[in-house]
Amino acid sequence: MPTEPLHPLNPAPQPVSAGVKIGHVHLKVADLDRALGFYVGVLGFDVMARYGSQAAFLSAGGYHHHLGLNTWESKGGSPPPPGSTGLYHTAILYPTRAALADALRRVLAAGIELDGASDHGVSEALYLRDPDQNGVELYWDRPQEDWPRAEDGKLAMYTRRLDVQGLLKA
Repeated sequence: MPTEPLHPLNPAPQPVSAGVKIGHVHLKVADLDRALGFYVGVLGFDVMARYGSQAAFLSAGGYHHHLGLNTWESKGGSPPPPGSTGLYHTAILYPTRAALADALRRVLAAGIELDGASDHGVSEALYLRDPDQNGVELYWDRPQEDWPRAEDGKLAMYTRRLDVQGLLKA
C-alpha cells in the first residue's frame, strides 16, 4: 500500500542521523527570579548569562546553556490552562542513579511535591512542576545492556511505580 509523503518538499522520509541530539530548551516564565530560585536554587544549575529581569541562560558543567528562561512574551503571565497544547515536560538527564537521588533530596528539601515517579525499564524518572507549572522530568538512563527487550530484540519499555525510598538510598 503506497504511503502519502510527509511533506511536499520531502517526498521520501529519510531517517535522521544517529548523531542528532536535542539541544537546549527555552522556557517562557512569568517571573525570572522565581524561576531561577527553582532551577538554580533547588536543582543546582549554574547561571551562565543573565539579561536583567528578562532572560537567563543556565548550564550544568559549563556548557553555554542547557536551559534558557525568559519573560519576553510571558512576564506576569499565567500557565496555559489544562487541556491546551504546549510543552508536556522538559526532561533533564542525570548521569547516574546517585545523581538523580541527590536531585530528589533537593526537591523534597525544598518542599516540592512530585507529580509521579516511574520505572520505565530503560530509565527511572521523577515528575514535578516548576513555579510556572511547566512539567519537569528528572531521570537517569540505565546502561543499554540492562534495558528490557522482547524476544525479537526490540525495546520492551514499561511504566511501573518507582521505588522512591530505594532511590533515596542510592
